[in-house]
Amino acid sequence: MDATAVAVPFYDLWHEDGHVPLIRELLPPLLAGVRRGVIEIGAGTGLITEVIARATPAEIYAVEPSLGMRSVLISRLAQDPPTLRRVTVLPCGALDVDVDEPVEAVVMISVLQSFSAAERAELWRVLARQLEPGGRLLFNWRQRGAAVPGELVSMGSYPVGRHTYEVAGQVLDASGESVTSRFVYRTRQRGVVVSEDEVVSTSHWPAGEVLVAELKEQGFAAENAPDGMQVWSLPG
Repeated sequence: MDATAVAVPFYDLWHEDGHVPLIRELLPPLLAGVRRGVIEIGAGTGLITEVIARATPAEIYAVEPSLGMRSVLISRLAQDPPTLRRVTVLPCGALDVDVDEPVEAVVMISVLQSFSAAERAELWRVLARQLEPGGRLLFNWRQRGAAVPGELVSMGSYPVGRHTYEVAGQVLDASGESVTSRFVYRTRQRGVVVSEDEVVSTSHWPAGEVLVAELKEQGFAAENAPDGMQVWSLPG
């Protein structure tokens, strides 16, 4: 089962009910002064791409490997022709990013957990190569408590016409920084389930001190950031 394809119809509903409103407040001030280039890792359907585009006149490289997500992203951009002309959608993963000129900022919102420890080591190297001296790496992060396996619980319920879209999840296994979870995506009409899909995926939640050590090893320096965000820069 393609986890991303299953999640696409639920994506905006769930994320608008989650981290996106806060990111709309926190991210724009962190992009102050950025005018030439931004890479967005894991652009998804473009909710955060819109935030970046409103905060800066820079050219944007929106990195998104999922065809389903890219389809929604480009449809969203098509509603705003000036933005459409300055957003390049890259159909690759973060570890394969290679743009023509170094950028002033890299933005990653709610995607870092997709990378294992070994992948993160490569990720920091790749992103350091794409940033110009003095460039900023921006991502959201909070220290999490230890995950505990448990029963399936509701994570969100959203009316869409005569249907209700539901997301439920449970932790199946937790080992070190890796957490394997099961997600169930249901659509109901008058209480009756008319579609249901489930996905099992593993995410990675390193401790804060681990992230700090990894980033410093690649030459990044920590900067002041609002609660829930991380800001790192390369020496100018």
